[in-house]
Amino acid sequence: MKTRTASCSCGQLSITVHGEPRGVGICHCLACQRRTGSVFAALAGFNAPYTVNGRATEYLRTGDQGAQFLFRFCPVCGSTVYHTEIGYDDKVSVAVGAFADPQFPPPTVSIYDNRRHAWVQLPSDAKVFSKDP
Repeated sequence: MKTRTASCSCGQLSITVHGEPRGVGICHCLACQRRTGSVFAALAGFNAPYTVNGRATEYLRTGDQGAQFLFRFCPVCGSTVYHTEIGYDDKVSVAVGAFADPQFPPPTVSIYDNRRHAWVQLPSDAKVFSKDP
């Protein structure tokens, strides 16, 4: 079984996941744009178990449809590394960039496409949703 480790910029916070991602997606919502400082967030979902090393600061955000997401980021360098959805403790979403792996699988889903910057090109086979499905 493949093991991957994602970490923050300074290396203080990391998460190790096992197996292939359940899915890889990008989110163009304004909250993700602000959270990442980029024009979208790239996320990969994994099943538990996973191992976290280091200290994390947490930020709870409620989505448009009421779901609550607990984002974990490094208190030293500020990098967002992973998040979970309240009530779904058997899953974790990890920031794709935190893997620092240019060979990481591409996204297959794009949500909040109504907020996508016009110059962002999606993979041709990506399933696109105007908002959160």
